[in-house]
Amino acid sequence: MLHKLDKYLLSQFFTVLAMSLLGFLAVFLVVDLIENLDRFVDNSVPAIVTITYYLYTIPWFISVALPMSMLMSTVFSIGMMVKRNEWTAMKSTGISLYRLSVPLLFVGMMISILSFILDNQLVSYGNKKRYTIDRDYLKKKSRHKIKSSLKNIFLQKDVSIHIGIEKYNVKKMSGDVLTWVDLGTDLIRQRIDAKKIKFDQKSQFWRLSNYSIRKFEGGIETNVQFSEKDTLINLSFTPEDINKQARSPDELDYYELTSRIADLKENGVKTVKWEVTRYLKVSFSLTNFIVVLCGIPLVVFREKNSLSFGIGMSVFVIFGYYAFIKFGQSMGFKGQLSPILSAWIGNIIFLIGGIILLIKARK
Repeated sequence: MLHKLDKYLLSQFFTVLAMSLLGFLAVFLVVDLIENLDRFVDNSVPAIVTITYYLYTIPWFISVALPMSMLMSTVFSIGMMVKRNEWTAMKSTGISLYRLSVPLLFVGMMISILSFILDNQLVSYGNKKRYTIDRDYLKKKSRHKIKSSLKNIFLQKDVSIHIGIEKYNVKKMSGDVLTWVDLGTDLIRQRIDAKKIKFDQKSQFWRLSNYSIRKFEGGIETNVQFSEKDTLINLSFTPEDINKQARSPDELDYYELTSRIADLKENGVKTVKWEVTRYLKVSFSLTNFIVVLCGIPLVVFREKNSLSFGIGMSVFVIFGYYAFIKFGQSMGFKGQLSPILSAWIGNIIFLIGGIILLIKARK
């Protein structure tokens, strides 16, 4: 009997979930298209490119709409059972709210895992592609521009090579004040300093101006070369290695962010924003489980008008949840909260709130 009830409850849940996702997806697409239509028209973006842009946007819209759809599905599936007095019949046979919650909480956890996979397989890839379209076709009106200039760049290549550039122009592929050091296994082997550098696309080498090259043996300087003229030299890094630092963290998945953070830390670069974004990729996925936990008790507090009360409260819950996520993210970016706490503060508050609601609900 319980197995049949689980199937009955989940069939209603997934029906509402599919309808909610399609509804939210349609609304997001229409609103975003209306908002961006003038930008596409003003820049004469081809129709096929616009369609491609929105195909890459769909995974992100689904990721955003999923928690709202999960909450609505929970409220409607249980709310309709309460409205039809099916919940009363279940209680009379000894079925508790806790038992009724088991399949929904299980599904919530499974969809949270799928949401994490979606975010790291499709959403980050889609963001990378649509940001590229935005930059290439919308240009001055692009909302995802790569920074035109970067300051205080630090790179590490081939384990022993450390590179520092005081200022770098992304478009011109040129920089000021280069410091290039080959540390070898334990002692410095070579050091290159230059006032100006510029990447030569034909040779794939860097053009150095007003430079010095020092060579060392056993940590002792053995040869020094100074020149105010230009020379081409292979410095073991490319403009793309620098451009990676200018890209948005949203374009990287969890594992790419982890690797990027490790590289930046090794080079002495602050990684607060990157760390907050990485933790958010995990915490936001768990939103799907937490909204189910919060949604279950909402429809049994007032059984006479459970559905309307549940719908009203679900709107409050989802907007409150997103507000806490944005609040935590902002505090994390400013360094006022640790990255992990800023990413998880919304989850912690609503998880505790959901548990309290479930305990106090009529069972």
